[in-house]
Amino acid sequence: MEKTTVLITGCSSGIGLGLAARLAADGARRFKGKGVTLCRGGRHPRGSSVAPGVGSSVALVRVAALSPTVFATMRDVAKGEQLLAHLGGCCPDTLEVLQLDVTDPRSLAAAARRVQGQRLDVLALCPPVCNAGVGLMGPLETCSDHAMKTVFDVNLFGAVRTIQAFLPAMKRRRAGRIIVSSSIGGLQGLPFNSVYCASKFAVEGLCESLAIVLQPFNIHLTLVECGPVNTSFLANLQRPDPEGSELQDLDAETRGLYRRYLQHCQSLFRETAQEVEEVLQVFLEAISTPCPPLRCVTTQLFAPLSRLRLANPDGSAYVRAMHDFVFGHGGAGGDQP
Repeated sequence: MEKTTVLITGCSSGIGLGLAARLAADGARRFKGKGVTLCRGGRHPRGSSVAPGVGSSVALVRVAALSPTVFATMRDVAKGEQLLAHLGGCCPDTLEVLQLDVTDPRSLAAAARRVQGQRLDVLALCPPVCNAGVGLMGPLETCSDHAMKTVFDVNLFGAVRTIQAFLPAMKRRRAGRIIVSSSIGGLQGLPFNSVYCASKFAVEGLCESLAIVLQPFNIHLTLVECGPVNTSFLANLQRPDPEGSELQDLDAETRGLYRRYLQHCQSLFRETAQEVEEVLQVFLEAISTPCPPLRCVTTQLFAPLSRLRLANPDGSAYVRAMHDFVFGHGGAGGDQP
């Protein structure tokens, strides 16, 4: 059986961590590698370049003929302790931990050099701590330029940079696949997630356009669109406190809608969020399927709303239905006089 080399970004937690652990522990030994000792106390492996920045939301899966390895990458390799704990406290010979920050071209170049010369068959872009990129929630009026640029730098430009770093080798070999972690927020607008959805809509457009060009090269591109997942996404995303000073100049009605949306999110995650293992199955199928589709949705929770968007192209029915789904029929802000 041919061995597979996988490079996954954002492996310090969530889906990236789960995917790295699952592939490194593959019983069929399809991902056999050299292994490496994880650095402790903030030290980094020899030959790695360390640069400040935001973690990646991309995972690269690659197939190699010689010395295949699972490369688990993260911005801060000191956080790899969680990955080792997931693997029973020891680093197997199937795993190598690399430093990689998709917002830093030098870091990407160093990672590309590390795997240079190996046959690249699969490039899978997996997520970081949020497993769908960097999140930004709140009324649009409160979103700073810095916060918005950070979201796009990671979610969109981080994906672009990573694909650019590894795609030429795949095209030369005329074989491979690219798997990109996306989100339901890349298919339909979500209230108080305008900037996040904009970044994921952009990723969807990027990948759909690229898939057309890559078809003659025998390179398959698949978007894995996740809904709510039990990771640290909700806890770690940037969002203002509805009672905090950031919203003191905001109108009362919008403030009330935002408060109700946060309650809706907490309820939705509590009652419907998927476990990481369930989502991992979709990624694994995308890796192993001979001809994977362009899009794979991990949950049918939002399927009725998705169908409504197609049935009513002008979008008005979807806007009403999503408003009613989140705020109730005719839901007002609640803070009106």
